[in-house]
Amino acid sequence: MPLADAEAAQPPGRRPWWRRLFDRQQDTPWAGERPPLRRVFDRIGTWAAAAVALTLVVLAILYVPDGVHAGRDHFAKRAPVAPDGVRAPRSYPGHQPLLAFDKRSNTWWGPGVSRSGQGEWLEVTFAEPTRLLDVIITPGVSARAEKLGESALPHRIKATVTTKDGKTTTRDITLDQGAGGQRRPFRVGEAVKVRLTIESAYAVSGDKQVTLAEVEFFGRSSSNGV
Repeated sequence: MPLADAEAAQPPGRRPWWRRLFDRQQDTPWAGERPPLRRVFDRIGTWAAAAVALTLVVLAILYVPDGVHAGRDHFAKRAPVAPDGVRAPRSYPGHQPLLAFDKRSNTWWGPGVSRSGQGEWLEVTFAEPTRLLDVIITPGVSARAEKLGESALPHRIKATVTTKDGKTTTRDITLDQGAGGQRRPFRVGEAVKVRLTIESAYAVSGDKQVTLAEVEFFGRSSSNGV
């Protein structure tokens, strides 16, 4: 090669990383230049890093909105949410399902079935899809402690939530054997129906039925802003 053309004949600079990643063609080395060694592990590491980066991007797209909702729910001020409809398959005479949602702890609903009442349920519906954050359940016939012995008390309740797209999810609620309202987290979005099914009860006997004095749902207060 003529020495006068040595500068013009210099090999091109290092290619960008994205071209080196997808272009497997290697440049032919100049005479007297040692060819670079390509190790298999280098290429595997490059592709693994690209796969990890792509996975992180996909996870961010999928879960960032849920994280934003969870943060807003945690700090949001709560407000009562009243259902638009209430029903149950059976009720004790004079103690209809609506009495469990009348904001009074001295009225109650019972299925009229002795012992645990397993499988008995209350169901509420919402005219508009509603985001729920908490639920307060007052077991028994009253919030007063001296009234606890008058009925069996719900222990485990399975909540089946139907959302506006027709999908269902379940929540397990476990109550203590005590008087008064018991608050439990109940974070579901776009709910249109919630069914509360009794799974087990405390103080079960042949002459007692399980009862619920009050059920209260809570969502975000309108004063929270957007």
